[in-house]
Amino acid sequence: MIRSDIKALSAYHVPDSSGMIKLDAMENPFTLPDTLQEQWCKCLSGVDINRYPDADMAGLRGQIAARAGVHADQILLGNGSDEIIQMILMAVRAGTCVVPAPTFVMYDLISHWLQRSVASVPLTENFSLDADHFLQACGREKAEVAFLACPNNPTGNLWPEDTVRKIAEGFNGLLVIDEAYGPFAGHDHTHLIADNVMILRTFSKLGWAGLRLGYLIGEAGPIAYLNKVRMPYNINALTQASARFLLDHFDVFERQAAVIRAERERVTAALSGMSTVEVFPSQTNFVLLRIPDSDSAFEQLKQHGILVKNMNGAHRLLANCLRITIGTSTENDAVLTALKEILI
Repeated sequence: MIRSDIKALSAYHVPDSSGMIKLDAMENPFTLPDTLQEQWCKCLSGVDINRYPDADMAGLRGQIAARAGVHADQILLGNGSDEIIQMILMAVRAGTCVVPAPTFVMYDLISHWLQRSVASVPLTENFSLDADHFLQACGREKAEVAFLACPNNPTGNLWPEDTVRKIAEGFNGLLVIDEAYGPFAGHDHTHLIADNVMILRTFSKLGWAGLRLGYLIGEAGPIAYLNKVRMPYNINALTQASARFLLDHFDVFERQAAVIRAERERVTAALSGMSTVEVFPSQTNFVLLRIPDSDSAFEQLKQHGILVKNMNGAHRLLANCLRITIGTSTENDAVLTALKEILI
């Protein structure tokens, strides 16, 4: 009844974080200001949940498009960026999906769900990406789709503009540039949009993780084709109403992102001062670091009530690495203090 390859897969695991300082999932640690929370609740009270949500979402797409500097017909909305990745992999012609390695796990996972082959191009030891090697892999594997996370997860780095541009201009399939961490990088790639180049974004990292709203930017024609495989009513009415309200107060989230960027630099500096820590440059809302024994440190951090992501075993380049989300200043101080104690 169930495909054998599905039986062989491991389910995506989300660890229990009850009662812990949660620094494992790249979430914005800040809640809404009280006044804004009250206004938001009032907004939601007017939603008719007995009716199906707006299927076309023209108003919401228009708001997002205006912020992105494009037209509404260039926007496709998804239940987080994961659903959009799934739509893309469903719609693109049969052929290999090419990704860097290591990178965001869902490109590979969803491809396997849909029985699409995946080829990975290893990053260098310092997590840089060789554009020529990537394009050679695309040609060799007869790739129809490729994903580039810019900045990359879990490494945290942003590849140079020349690297991304070379791949965008040299690849004949569909290239998806995933800017999930764009608010923390200060650089975007909308100028590279073409018939075969699209930009994937999400509001999750900026503070709306619970709303599950992502969007794709592309030329109107390809977006219209992808819209044909979008499930009807895929964005619920409460998320639509919330997003329209919060977009009118977007300056709140931009200020929070600025605080997170500043805290990232502070945390990076503090970690760099620890003799047994190698911390990698980050343009995201997390930092990746290598220590002598990440498995032991991960368990000891949990004993301190702190949950981070242990990347050891995920890829050869991530041996003994921890990925730590940037939290509030108090949370960041807690993890720094705990690491100093653990790594003595």
